[in-house]
Amino acid sequence: MAYDDPDVMTNPAETMRQVMEEFGHHKDIDLHETLDLTRADLVTVPKHRDIKDLTPQIRSAAEYLKPARRKGTARLEDLSSIISWANRFKGETSALFAEPDMAAPKLTCIADYHASGPADQTTVTGDPTARHCHHKATYSFPLSDEWKAWMGVSGEPLEKDDMGEFIEINAKDVMDPTPAILKGEELNDNQGWENRLIRTANQIEGKFGQLHSLLQMSKQFQVFETSDLSVSTNRDTGEAEISFVSEHKDAAGKPLNIPNLIIIAIPVFRGGAAYRMAVRFRYRKKGGKICFILSLYNPEKSFEAAFKEAVEQAEQDTQLPLFYGAPETS
Repeated sequence: MAYDDPDVMTNPAETMRQVMEEFGHHKDIDLHETLDLTRADLVTVPKHRDIKDLTPQIRSAAEYLKPARRKGTARLEDLSSIISWANRFKGETSALFAEPDMAAPKLTCIADYHASGPADQTTVTGDPTARHCHHKATYSFPLSDEWKAWMGVSGEPLEKDDMGEFIEINAKDVMDPTPAILKGEELNDNQGWENRLIRTANQIEGKFGQLHSLLQMSKQFQVFETSDLSVSTNRDTGEAEISFVSEHKDAAGKPLNIPNLIIIAIPVFRGGAAYRMAVRFRYRKKGGKICFILSLYNPEKSFEAAFKEAVEQAEQDTQLPLFYGAPETS
């Protein structure tokens, strides 16, 4: 057998080395001259010629010293802070979202919100108006302690001692009606809030009372109920009508004549301006037990006014578009 015969294994070691090199061969991958995070970086490895995606590792390495984009949510403690945050990071696409939930009102600024205009999906790289919406700040409006206290008892029956204790603790919130309110006439000389409360009293046939009367009532209030049988007869037909007439009287036997409205002045949000509101005062007698009910009249109006004032200030100070509602969720 000739040594120059190509089929003859003249050097087994060298031949094996060639086989191993061929087996372990992998294709060279050209690296980008400049890092492009929009492209995938792939490389083959010898074992079974697997293909590995190095994109996550390369992007992680690229963001080791500097992030590729801004993301995260800042949770701020007051209105001025979210206004300052918005002015610091706002761009052409930034926007404000106001959620007027009476239980959890919130204002959100999205710095990288979607650009205006219709969606465009015709380009290879996607919609050029779309943004990640990952960089944002929120401000949860803190309801005042006064607001939470009065809303907490609104419409709830209170026993006499509980009602008296509540009024004593929150006496600073109760204001006496002005002479104009006691007079009950809407006049041009009255303050705007006076005419509003007068209008409220006239609509519900109410009468405003004073704080000292309310406190005295909570301590000494007694109700005596009298029931009389009333019989009336129609002489022409002979038909008779029988009814029971029930009346509540005081200890002296006189009919009760008590105010059914009081005025409170409380802030909706912590540190905010006080809003004057009417509170309906009622009592309920069941047997020998008396329960009092304090109900805020139309508190939604005061809440809406306070919330609107705050978000409009943010809109004005940031010059950003304002939307009422929640932003899109991913």
